[in-house]
Amino acid sequence: MPTYKMVDTCAAEFKAETPYFYSTYETENEARCSSNKKVIIVGGGPIRIGQGIEFDYACVHGVMALQEEGVDAIIINNNPETVSTDYDISDRLYFEPLTLEDVLNVIENEDADGVVLQFGGQTAINLAMPLLKALEGSKTKVLGTSPLDVDVAEDRKLFSALMDKLGILQPRSGTGHSFEEVRAIASEIGYPVLVRPSYVIGGRAMEIVYNEEELRTYVATAVKVSKAHPILVDKYLSHAIEIDVDVVSDGVDIFIGGILEHIEEAGVHSGDATMSMPPQTLSPQMISKIVDISSKVAKGLNIRGLMNLQLAVKDGDVYMIEANPRASRTVPFVSKAIGVPLAKIATKVMLGRTLKELGHVGVARYDHVAVKASVFPFLKLPGVDSILGPEMRSTGEVMGIAQTFDAACYKALISAGLKLPLSGGVYITVSDADKPHILDIARELRDMGFSIYATKGTSTFLREKGLQTTTVYTISQKMAPDALGLMRGGAINLIINTPSEASGARRDGYMMRRLAVELEIPFLTTVQAARATVEAMKRARLGPLDVTDLGSYHR
Repeated sequence: MPTYKMVDTCAAEFKAETPYFYSTYETENEARCSSNKKVIIVGGGPIRIGQGIEFDYACVHGVMALQEEGVDAIIINNNPETVSTDYDISDRLYFEPLTLEDVLNVIENEDADGVVLQFGGQTAINLAMPLLKALEGSKTKVLGTSPLDVDVAEDRKLFSALMDKLGILQPRSGTGHSFEEVRAIASEIGYPVLVRPSYVIGGRAMEIVYNEEELRTYVATAVKVSKAHPILVDKYLSHAIEIDVDVVSDGVDIFIGGILEHIEEAGVHSGDATMSMPPQTLSPQMISKIVDISSKVAKGLNIRGLMNLQLAVKDGDVYMIEANPRASRTVPFVSKAIGVPLAKIATKVMLGRTLKELGHVGVARYDHVAVKASVFPFLKLPGVDSILGPEMRSTGEVMGIAQTFDAACYKALISAGLKLPLSGGVYITVSDADKPHILDIARELRDMGFSIYATKGTSTFLREKGLQTTTVYTISQKMAPDALGLMRGGAINLIINTPSEASGARRDGYMMRRLAVELEIPFLTTVQAARATVEAMKRARLGPLDVTDLGSYHR
């Protein structure tokens, strides 16, 4: 193991009395200091629940790419628990707040040639326009996508106008600065709507509302409404398939690292959603349409580096939800799944290299399936409802990789801590809209030998279709058997509960969801998740899976 020693910095202006916390280290065999160009990477700042550490991965890979290109790599970040702030990662580390003033001070002290904002998530990208104005006339440039184009992607009205120009469908939307304005927009668009403040991180304060009363409560309690913090209102696409696309663009060509299909319906934050790569339900024609949209948006926004698209597929159409001109939370997952480090490629593109030169153009090719599953802290947070929505709640993620979807899904779910049952009882209670879609899943569970319990409405539907079920009373009916009693007695080993769109129904199921968390009973809230989980359970009954190293999938 190499030993490290502190050395004098190469730049004469670095004096012992400098107010910045920095260090330069070297191994016994290698010194990194040089007279080459200097590039600063702005990190993601402190990490908390709802803000993942995936951006740190991108920062570290950015450092590695800069050093491979002979450029001094400098990190500004202030989280001691991230890899990017390890003393032997970058050439210099500034443990400073991620404010405009502090970043400008570091730029001046370093006399830096460029600054990279794409890898620090929303925290870093919010500095784009202020830095552009502050650095006017300076030799230091914001590398990659221009801050002016970043602003187009971040400004809802400008972005919507660009999508109209490119002929890309969008859910109906609007922006309001008061409850009256937001109410008028929601009434015109039609409920349910997705509401959120602008420039949010981790989906904070985002919510799906189903009527005016919920909207009034949201505006009063969830956000501070002002001219500086408008509320974005989007039509919520019920029962749509959400898609994430991670793209690297050099301004001419694009490289699509991954098209990820969410197992859950649109509306669950991408940091929480279970995802499959490649998509399992999309036709080749639909994938071709997604590739075409990705190319149009990358060129329309003049992307140089990374871009993440969030799309929704419904009734054969593809809708644009949003485009993020930066690294996304899925970049580490995609990079490991395909064996190509997207953040490294993006960094080299920002330095002027082309995708053709780097050998990555088009759509990544691979012959296996990778499934991302999220890890949640619900067991350690008493009282928190486990139902998923647009606000991120996960604290980690895992990847299952195999030659088939069911095997990859099984690996991912058990790695995330889900205790998949191979026998026992399943409790099913679904909304009226989901009843026809749950039928085949219930039949498969019966054929696997599971006993089926269901609430009155679901039980009646399944019995009419020839499935034997045990009717269970709701908690409010105060009659036996009820779900809580069966769960505590060990009769139920899996729960499939899809609440109706009315939030009251979601609240009614809170006690059951909370008890499921405490008893560690798998709890599925969408038909899609139920279908994928049942496929994984069927694969598990065939016997254990072999453990294979990740590198073997990339040869």
